[in-house]
Amino acid sequence: MMDTNTFLWEINQDRPKEYAVLMFDAFGKTGSNVEGGNTNRPGLLQQCRSARGPTFSGRYCQVFLRQGTVQYFVGICVPDSCEEEDVQMLVVYGRFQFGQTSLIPPLPSILVNQSTQELIMAHCLSDSIEPDASEVTCLLVCCGMVALPLAATLIAAIIRWQQRKAVTPAEECSSLNAGFNLYGTLMMNGSFCSEIKNSTSEENPITDSSRRRSRCFPRGFVLQCLQAFSLQNTSKGVLSTSSSASEGAFSSLNGIRVLSLLWIICGHSAQFPVINSLDNYKNWRETAESNPVYVLAISGPVFLAVDSFLLLGGLLSARSLLASIHRAEDKLSPGLVANYLFKRIKRIQPLHLFIMCLTIGLISLVHWGPYWFPFLDALMDCKTYWWANLLLVSNLIPVHEICVPWTWYLSLDFQCYATTPLLVYFYRLNRGVFAVVAGGLLLMTTLAGSVLTAFMQLPVFQPSTLTSENYVLYYYVKPYTRYGPFLIGILTGIYLTTKKDRLLKKRWQAALGWLCCLSIMAVVVGLAYILRETPAYPSLPHALYQGLHRPLWALAITWIILACEEGYGGLIKSLLSLGLWVPLTNISFACYLIHPVFIILYIGLQETPIHYTDINFMYLFLGHLVLTLVVSYMLTVLVEKPYLHLKWNQTQK
Repeated sequence: MMDTNTFLWEINQDRPKEYAVLMFDAFGKTGSNVEGGNTNRPGLLQQCRSARGPTFSGRYCQVFLRQGTVQYFVGICVPDSCEEEDVQMLVVYGRFQFGQTSLIPPLPSILVNQSTQELIMAHCLSDSIEPDASEVTCLLVCCGMVALPLAATLIAAIIRWQQRKAVTPAEECSSLNAGFNLYGTLMMNGSFCSEIKNSTSEENPITDSSRRRSRCFPRGFVLQCLQAFSLQNTSKGVLSTSSSASEGAFSSLNGIRVLSLLWIICGHSAQFPVINSLDNYKNWRETAESNPVYVLAISGPVFLAVDSFLLLGGLLSARSLLASIHRAEDKLSPGLVANYLFKRIKRIQPLHLFIMCLTIGLISLVHWGPYWFPFLDALMDCKTYWWANLLLVSNLIPVHEICVPWTWYLSLDFQCYATTPLLVYFYRLNRGVFAVVAGGLLLMTTLAGSVLTAFMQLPVFQPSTLTSENYVLYYYVKPYTRYGPFLIGILTGIYLTTKKDRLLKKRWQAALGWLCCLSIMAVVVGLAYILRETPAYPSLPHALYQGLHRPLWALAITWIILACEEGYGGLIKSLLSLGLWVPLTNISFACYLIHPVFIILYIGLQETPIHYTDINFMYLFLGHLVLTLVVSYMLTVLVEKPYLHLKWNQTQK
């Protein structure tokens, strides 16, 4: 308290010292456009920390206040000997004074009906970086996961260089003519080998066989790991514009996936600043929140893009399982199901856990700004609820306790994915039983959404004010309300994989289908705006919308896929099947996981509020997108692909 008294005495002198001027100037001041939402007064964090008093330095704290119905925070600069309890006491007793004027004045009564301030809490930002054991462990895990493929690449290059030294010039020339790149090339069968396929070897297979044996390293798990983790292997095909699907089948899925991802990134780029860091939030609501022109931002029903992903997930899961059954001599065995689920875990968990560890590590290493506080609790829960991410059940715990909140989708996706074998089993057992089970599940998930919405008076989607906590807690992330699109995807995948004839035989059928598809999509999007206000009582329109809009949207996307596959896609198929989408699809999983990290970093490091304009938000989106694409490529080849290429036994292909 002595340091605080020294500071307060100094600023009231005729010629105060420089440190006192800096600390005083760092206090948050009331700005313009309070009516438009500019109520927070962040002050100047870095200037506060740069102040050096006789026996103390400046420490930045935030005082959270309520004035009538308005809540806001004020940034203040106090001596670093002050704790949060001291700050609260100084505020309550009105000690922060400059002459007769309070350093934390209330908002003018002309702008706010209530002139009395109520202290909610005080929060001081740490000036030091002190990661604990769990944070250090997470950082080491991230470093190890990145270092492993780099080391494997180096070792593979050294081995290949040694092989080249042992190869005669004639053999090396033959290998090069056969189209092999000797630098770091590792054969897909788990051995390090440069096969020579030329006329000589064809004429003398015995000589060729002995030559290959002499030039191949023994197979083993270590060698397989080197092959799987080397960048020469993991980077192959990632940026290719040719579809991996055989003969271009389901090529429209690439465009649907990427456009849905861009919609989600655009929505998040707008959502995070809107929640707490705009200085003209009310202006944003008047301009964008109710205007369908801004359908791609958070003002629009961005949640529909998630339903598109669920539909694609169901379709591809059914197709993958049916293909595995076909390769296993038409047998759906427990071992096949276990391998099917294991492959999914291997697909999502390495990068998922890497992002979780990266997030925990970043929290401990970054000096956050005044707008970091709202995100802190949501991300700090990683230390308590990391196990939910590991077990892929994070969407079943309260959403404010989820570690890395946006990863709830991975848990939901896996839970839905695990139901595919059961549905395929019923499909193969008896078509009538399958129809009853699928219809019953679709009916239950529809009723669950409608009943919850009616009894809890939920909005059709979470408003930017985050006033409807029950919407996220009980509706948005739960499998019993989200399963509909995935189920429709499974049905679509089964049909497209097993069909023997075209469904659409006449143009009028295609025209009618497109009319219904576009009409459904327009109605689903339009009603989201009409019903956007949270109902004050149980609302039948809201309940019907919540129960039906997800399966209806999924059916509309299903029609687009079906029409494109049967030759009635026209320009839409040309757009969705562009080669441009293929490399973006290859890195889409990493894009989804990493893009919120960049958005949160940007918001959390801001020292002043963001001003909404269309051009500002467009640049925010484009900046986040470019960073996301670049880093996602690196994460794909360094973290995701190695584990996909890793084989756990010699017979796996």
